Amino acid sequence: MSAEPVFSLKNFTVAFDGAPVVEDLSLHIRRGETLALVGESGSGKSVSALGAINLLPKSAEVRGESYLEERDLARLSEGDWRTVRGNQVGFIFQEPMTSLNPLHTIVKQIGETLRLHQGLSGRAARERVRELLVQVKLPRPDELLDAWPHQLSGGQRQRVMIAMAIANNPRLLIADEPTTALDVTVQQEILALLDDLRERHGMAMLLITHDLNLVRRHADRVCVLYRGRVQETGPVSDVFSRPRSDYTRLLLSAEPEGQPTAISNHTPLLEARRLQVAFSRPKRLFSRRPSPFVAVQPLDLYLRKGETLGIVGESGSGKTTLAMALLRLTPASGEIDFNGERLDRMSGNALRRQRRQMQVVFQDPYGSLSPRLPVADIISEGLRFHHPELDRGDIQQRVLASLREVGLPEECAARYPHEFSGGQRQRIAVARAIILEPDLLVLDEPTSALDRTVQKQLVALLRDLQAKRGMSYLFISHDLAVVRAMAHRVIVLKEGHVVEQGECEQVLGTPRSEYTKALVEAAGLGSSSD
Repeated sequence: MSAEPVFSLKNFTVAFDGAPVVEDLSLHIRRGETLALVGESGSGKSVSALGAINLLPKSAEVRGESYLEERDLARLSEGDWRTVRGNQVGFIFQEPMTSLNPLHTIVKQIGETLRLHQGLSGRAARERVRELLVQVKLPRPDELLDAWPHQLSGGQRQRVMIAMAIANNPRLLIADEPTTALDVTVQQEILALLDDLRERHGMAMLLITHDLNLVRRHADRVCVLYRGRVQETGPVSDVFSRPRSDYTRLLLSAEPEGQPTAISNHTPLLEARRLQVAFSRPKRLFSRRPSPFVAVQPLDLYLRKGETLGIVGESGSGKTTLAMALLRLTPASGEIDFNGERLDRMSGNALRRQRRQMQVVFQDPYGSLSPRLPVADIISEGLRFHHPELDRGDIQQRVLASLREVGLPEECAARYPHEFSGGQRQRIAVARAIILEPDLLVLDEPTSALDRTVQKQLVALLRDLQAKRGMSYLFISHDLAVVRAMAHRVIVLKEGHVVEQGECEQVLGTPRSEYTKALVEAAGLGSSSD
């Protein structure tokens, strides 16, 4: 590893309207080294990286020194920056679906950076793009060349973003939360790929993340940010084993912990027998209609009152489809019992009455709340629909009680979703669900978009609500650490099949199937069966 830094910042400050969001940040990254920049959302991680490569809006005030080797980045013209970005500096953004142009094929998108910086076009560019797809270990590269972004999985799209970022052999690679929305096994594949590329090309890498498990495995040094200020920096092993700042200690202790609530009632709330979900495929001209796609293979399950059943597996394994089928929101075959009644035979008003007792908290706290409604209207919407007999005063009192129950002040009722953080929005979503006093709460990846400290708070809130109200949870997640802290039992799905199921500690502690073992290992939980 070279002693001279490839990239460095000194007393780097970013402010908006005179208010600093990053203050006096100093760091350096050497050739072949990975520096992790960690902290919660709003700590200034992404703003620092975007400011360093001149990608912030003109309203941003940027001060301090920034160098790429001997080149003073603060003195570059906009024309100079166009030769630096995508060429000497590669950038991998957090969400590939919003970063890739939906109107361009993969070969055209990667080929554009080759044309701009290397003058490659036509067959030469196509062949180079193919080489890059092979380099980032994408299967069937010849097919993917002419594919569109929406035809790729999340992991495949992220690999395309990496191919674009390394196309011109950059000296610095900035990876901004490159695995946040990916399954644990895909996360490990992506980070292992980045490690391999960094070592092969001798790049310096800035890894921006709030996932400390990834930092432990893939970074050489770490810089901890809190509200735009450096708390400490140093080798990962030193900072994690002997943290000096209170904030770093808080981050390191933010792993969800504790045990699920005790079950006092063993009466089944929800049962499914031979439940199967299949989707018909479109018929092509002059050909027979293909056989249906089976998203969930026939399975049996049960959920007791006051119990949490975890549903785990990678994207595409059928987790959410299974939950929607149990709620009768997706057509399915088989039998479903809910509260002692056959849910699969219900329709119309009878089904609507049962749905009052079945509520959902979705994954994205930013997309699941209407930006046009105040919080009071969001929380009370279901209440007003299912209980038209309530007057305005009753509804207001119930809204305020729900807010208090999820740990939010009453004055939040008059505000709008954009005024809240991700964790606060998810609490609002929980308040909207519990105001109807349901028996069943479906939690579909409720913590995946949240920082670790906020995840821990939400897990504690959900456990408290379950203990108080006796609700049953169907908890869908690919985060096994959160599942272990929440679930009594767990079902592992792979491609619609039940791989194994049982008591949570048993399945995650001594997994039997190779697939579950891979999930447990990727999550860093370890296994007692080794």
